[in-house]
Amino acid sequence: MKDTNLLDMINYPSDIKKFSLTELNQLADEIRQFIIDHISNTGGHLASNLGVVELTIALHWTFNSPIDKIIWDVGHQSYVHKILTGRKDIFPTMRQFEGISGFPRIDESVHDIFGTGHSSTSISAALGIARARDLKNEVFDVIPIIGDGALTSGMAFEALNDVGSSNTKITVILNDNEMSISKNVGAMSKHLTNIRSSRRYKWLKRGFDTILKKTPVIGNVLGHGMERLKNSLKYIIVPGIIFEEMGLTYIGPVDGHNIGLLLDTFKSASKIEGPTIIHIITTKGKGYEYAERTPESYHGISSFNIRTGMPIENENTSYSNIFGTKLRELAREDDSIVAISAAMPEGTGLLEFQEEFKDRFFDVGIAEQHAVTMAAGLAINGIKPYVAIYSSFLQRAYDQIIHDVCIQNLPVVFCIDRAGLVGEDGETHQGVFDLSYLRPMPNMTIMSPKDSQEFKLMLEYAREYNGPIAIRYPKGFENSLPGNIKIDLPYWESLVEGHDLVILAVGRMVKTALEIENSLSNMGLNIGIVNARVIKPLDERFLLEISKRYRTWVTLEDNMIAGGFGSSINEFISDRGIDIKIKNYGIPDIFVTHGDIDILYKELGLDAASLTKNIKNMIKSK
Repeated sequence: MKDTNLLDMINYPSDIKKFSLTELNQLADEIRQFIIDHISNTGGHLASNLGVVELTIALHWTFNSPIDKIIWDVGHQSYVHKILTGRKDIFPTMRQFEGISGFPRIDESVHDIFGTGHSSTSISAALGIARARDLKNEVFDVIPIIGDGALTSGMAFEALNDVGSSNTKITVILNDNEMSISKNVGAMSKHLTNIRSSRRYKWLKRGFDTILKKTPVIGNVLGHGMERLKNSLKYIIVPGIIFEEMGLTYIGPVDGHNIGLLLDTFKSASKIEGPTIIHIITTKGKGYEYAERTPESYHGISSFNIRTGMPIENENTSYSNIFGTKLRELAREDDSIVAISAAMPEGTGLLEFQEEFKDRFFDVGIAEQHAVTMAAGLAINGIKPYVAIYSSFLQRAYDQIIHDVCIQNLPVVFCIDRAGLVGEDGETHQGVFDLSYLRPMPNMTIMSPKDSQEFKLMLEYAREYNGPIAIRYPKGFENSLPGNIKIDLPYWESLVEGHDLVILAVGRMVKTALEIENSLSNMGLNIGIVNARVIKPLDERFLLEISKRYRTWVTLEDNMIAGGFGSSINEFISDRGIDIKIKNYGIPDIFVTHGDIDILYKELGLDAASLTKNIKNMIKSK
């Protein structure tokens, strides 16, 4: 049947159930090529999805989605699932504005059981679904798929602990590819490595259990001794003892690219009562040479040349790379500086720092809470930690920032990457909440650079600052904007003087403000532009000064309006009884969908053209 394109015959999961094992293997090859072809044009998460092709086919062949609940952790490995569940024809729209999401979304398909974008949530969600099933006397399987990298998160262990004690029927799939985004770290990673490399002795475990059950117990002493002997031997012969001790039946390791073996394994596991964990070994980037060789480079990738594996367009230097370069420079001058990453050394620009300062770089895995409290411990003992975490991921450590850093007023530097809109990854990754969740914290200082030069100076300023400080910077890049060569932090900067109206802009929105000013000046209107580079504390002296010159103010930010920079200005003028007209522009009370960043800003009315029109009308209505 090799002349037939099997993928053309697939519209729903039930369509693959009629295929033979040979045909399923052919289908796997076709899906793998389908993904490579499309992601090379649109960009997306490549390596993770190439690694789960056979696993996803076997899951949908064995179980009956959406009756049985398949839940993808993180979700960036759900492309094959989407192809098999009716979205093959619209797959080219993935991560495009008004197209399908790159992550599971419950409003997109009945087969997307739980929306996921951040790591380590699948087991908790699955247990909730399973318990609801039991309460309602329903009958279906619940199958969360979690990567080994996600097990570095405490939330996954909290869930496994509860699963093991619940005796609820749930089948956890551990997709072990030795990576999350970057190489995995920690004790669990080492434990799984040992399992991968050990011989399987499950037959000995079963045989020993049988012998023990048949041995007459002569007194409590012998019985206790036999139980101790059994437990001692379990630690030697059972690869997944850590899971067994938590109360889950462990099966594996299983070759995740052998469809026949996967089908047999899933069929056997479905008959087990109570919680089960199946340890699947897969290769990230499977079937595409470049992605197999360096999967971290093909985790989230822009469009690329399939033949060479190279990106089609060279990206500008990013803020992340500037951060890594500048931090290395500072670390050479100051032995107290260390860098902390939560499983994202490449994404945050710290790979070269890691290589140069091996003893001063700490990748804690997908454990943002631990990262922040560990940084507090470092700071309290005289070390200067720079904690580099994406804006949307830092949300997970909210309590630790308050309780462990801010209350104790410790000099921890939070380098908040991907602040503002990030584009194609959508709702779960847009970094539009950090100003709102950091601003209420006493002792916290918050800065946002308008360009790379200002960013470097903020990193230098943070080195000497004796308290918590957050520097937020976007996914994009701006080399140099007009302004003072010598930056006087923590004070604000007047970029353009005017009289009709003043725009107070933060971060990447300063460039937008300058574009607005240029357009309005061509119309004969005269507005001022202020680079409000320190969001907290406000430059109150500056604000009082401009209140004498401007009666109309506009605030401009790429954060939620609620609780953001504009809100802080509203509070300031209200507290002091200043009589001015003010308008806040930022993200409204919605979750921002996925799509090209420029399209999203236009849809939100935060592009220069839309704002120019609105501000022009404000001036004329005065």
